[in-house]
Amino acid sequence: MSRCRDSGEQADCAMDTWEAVAAQVAAALECSIAMGSSYVRYAMALRDRLPEVGKAFQAGDIDYRSFQTVVFRTELITDADALARVDARLAVRLSRCPSLTRGRLAAEVDRVVAAVDRDAVRRAREAVKDRFVDIDNTDAHVAFVTGSVLATAGHALDRRLNELAGTVCDADPRTREQRRADALGALAAGSDRLVCGCQSSNCAAAARACSGNVVIHVVAEQATVDGTGTTPGVVPGVEGLIPAQVVAEVAKYARVRPLTPPGDAPEPRYIPTARLADFVRCRDLTCRAPACDRPATACDLDHTVAFRDGGWTHASNLKALCRKHHLLKTFGGWRDKQLPDGTVVWLLPDGYIYVTRPGSAMLFPNLCASTGDLPAPPADRADDYCGDRTAMMPKRRRTRAQNRADRIAAERRENHRARTGHAGQSAAYAGPIPPETDHDPPPF
Repeated sequence: MSRCRDSGEQADCAMDTWEAVAAQVAAALECSIAMGSSYVRYAMALRDRLPEVGKAFQAGDIDYRSFQTVVFRTELITDADALARVDARLAVRLSRCPSLTRGRLAAEVDRVVAAVDRDAVRRAREAVKDRFVDIDNTDAHVAFVTGSVLATAGHALDRRLNELAGTVCDADPRTREQRRADALGALAAGSDRLVCGCQSSNCAAAARACSGNVVIHVVAEQATVDGTGTTPGVVPGVEGLIPAQVVAEVAKYARVRPLTPPGDAPEPRYIPTARLADFVRCRDLTCRAPACDRPATACDLDHTVAFRDGGWTHASNLKALCRKHHLLKTFGGWRDKQLPDGTVVWLLPDGYIYVTRPGSAMLFPNLCASTGDLPAPPADRADDYCGDRTAMMPKRRRTRAQNRADRIAAERRENHRARTGHAGQSAAYAGPIPPETDHDPPPF
């Protein structure tokens, strides 16, 4: 690196100092010069562009692939002060959550970059412009479907295929992937269910059908929706950001609902109004338990201080919790405290403390403004909904041991059928059919 600093790149030389150093690195590591040049570039970034993130890498908080992701996704920042702020914020974030997946890390880096320098966010503009769907019918047996669509359309299609694939009974012989493929044909035919392959006259899935329309929620600033803003949008629970131009395009055909902050007064009932529920879910974006990325749209709305214990139905006392973490809070000894800006402090049974911030804090800080301290509840408040409710642990329809035994038995049957050449029907088990999304309050 010192040779590169002293001599640098020479635009008019076929082999400059950078290439010479890259070649030496390549020889030492037994790789190509292009790869050696890449290693030199990352080393320079570690020392010069992202020193704080570099320290996290040297300390083992992130691996090399994660460091590569950070370098790539911050490469468009040209202002030294902006780069220093991004470097400092990312170093703190990575030290707190070292186990982020690569996709979630990329999304987190994009959020930090967008908050400091919106023009430096990596965007796939050409991919958006060149979206297409192609169906190749040249094969007599199957058609090949390829293409790229807007992110929101892709999420909606993925969820619809999963719903259709789940309308058959457990004895259907197809794998989940095969059912999803068949679901595309059912979707094209306008059907709301798959024909089950169990060949039973008493099929348990005979009355099953998909739910109503698939809804994909996108959170974005009004200016972005109008086509005049540059702040990207977010699909709750989905890695990555939705570029501003994509948000504006989707908004032309989508239902747009303004998001307004809730009033100061608590709501005198257990179930929040649609306005309050929308605000909390858009503020949180995901489950508020540590490291959980379950979309807030698929979560329960939990009263941090239980309603029966005097907790108010208000944004300062509500948060999104997935059903599993809701159960852990109710029955597993997890304790939490919520601040008026949406921050949640968790105390786990092992004594560790975790702090989680709302998912909108980076891009939409106005959603994380303090919603105020809550007054003490009146002694004569009528618990109109949950006064007679008791906390009961929900029961599984099947135990883990049963599910595991069935999966093993099903795979062994498939292996035996493939080995012996039998082409008859076999009940390939693909796990229990997932229940439909339950938007009602949990039974505890």
